[in-house]
Amino acid sequence: MAVPQVVIIGRPNVGKSSIFNWLAGRRLAIVDDVAGVTRDRMVHLQKWNDRFFEIVDTGGIGVNDVDNLTDEIERQIQIAIDSADVILFAVDVRSGMLPLDQQVAQRLRKIDKPVVLVANKADSPHMDVEADQFYRLGRGKLVSVSTLQNRNKSELLDIIVDRLPDAEALSKDEEPPEMKVAIVGRRNVGKSTFVNTLAQSDRMIVSEVAGTTRDSVDVRFEVDGKSFVAIDTPGLRRRVSVKTDIDYYSTHRAERSIRHADVILMFFDASQQISKVDKQLVRYISDEFKPCIFVVNKWDLYHTQMPTDRWAEYLHDTFPMMAHVPIAFITGQSGKNVKTLLNHGQMLYKQSLSRIGTGELNRILKEIIAHHPPPLHKNRKPKVYYATQVGVQPPTFVLMVNMPKAFSPTYQRYLISSFRDAVPFPEVPIKLYLKKRESNDDRDDFGKLSKSKRAAEIGEEFEDLPDTEEASSEQEFDDVNEEA
Repeated sequence: MAVPQVVIIGRPNVGKSSIFNWLAGRRLAIVDDVAGVTRDRMVHLQKWNDRFFEIVDTGGIGVNDVDNLTDEIERQIQIAIDSADVILFAVDVRSGMLPLDQQVAQRLRKIDKPVVLVANKADSPHMDVEADQFYRLGRGKLVSVSTLQNRNKSELLDIIVDRLPDAEALSKDEEPPEMKVAIVGRRNVGKSTFVNTLAQSDRMIVSEVAGTTRDSVDVRFEVDGKSFVAIDTPGLRRRVSVKTDIDYYSTHRAERSIRHADVILMFFDASQQISKVDKQLVRYISDEFKPCIFVVNKWDLYHTQMPTDRWAEYLHDTFPMMAHVPIAFITGQSGKNVKTLLNHGQMLYKQSLSRIGTGELNRILKEIIAHHPPPLHKNRKPKVYYATQVGVQPPTFVLMVNMPKAFSPTYQRYLISSFRDAVPFPEVPIKLYLKKRESNDDRDDFGKLSKSKRAAEIGEEFEDLPDTEEASSEQEFDDVNEEA
């Protein structure tokens, strides 16, 4: 399973971004008294009691945005709620319970997910009595906190971890019974015809009229005794062309289908050039870290006009950041290469669920860094202590380092690209996090044993050991990072 997500929601100005920064231990989100400052979702990887999870900050529910972005903010909130494993419902003790708090609570009653009610701005214990009024909302356990006074942070994190999905149970349930495949693309690329071919029946209306499919439709089918779900999505239009409510909701349902699918089949028409809509879709698939296959449809009509290698080169040149994505050439109407495509989709699905042992992962990473070490950052040497895999769908790696900011985006892309060449899941997205090693973490799989470990091994007291150059440089790096 993917890394669990903990989503902070609530009305404007209850301190959601302050709670986000407080839990993260860093000032990541903008905090201001003006309502509506937060618009996009912000994500931070958090570790507590040996569990990794992502904290997600969202915009205020019910905000009237001055730039007419209210609908987009609301969409981002709904996406966060849909993907949440635990919800933090933030309220403001100083302001008391307002009608908008009750509206948020009413919305959460329809969601079957763990909810923790976080009463913020309870700066002293005597204010906990005032927080009791929020029990009337009837949503989850109530925790009084203060980001300003740093009250009850550990208690809140303990409750969050206690409500996360059980990690051991998830690792045993490696493969859901059905693989969900979303078929996406712009209008008239043959998505519905392809679904009918999979189902071996006329489940979807097929017409030369663009935009026949207006909603996402699930179609179950079997191949070689295995059950699958194909999600036929509406063909997307350029955003400037979205003029009706039907177009608007079709777009959002297509995006929702991408988020819920296990594998995406991105359809292109062999007779058409890649469009702006195609680029928007591919960007969305990339942002959601979804396994994907580029499918060039109607190949029987145009294979004599352009060889497959030229089309493949055209796709790779257009989407250089998706070089890992495999390409399939099919004829949806006749079913040519359709079964091969589905088998490849199954392989991607299994790759997205793959795990690699920590020892093997660190061996691979050590070779990658030895081949091309990270460049100096402000005359300091960036260092990786160890790496671990913390999730699947997508495979998610965490690198414990001395200075996360010292690893440039270019070098991070190099790490991901090199991982693909060495791990058994080369065709699926990889998510990479860099975290500063905690002060109480003695682990260093790449370098020498830490001073405390050496002391434990030879039976000497920690204070009696001389400081090595390695240890002093580690402390120096930590000091520099703290100043930054």
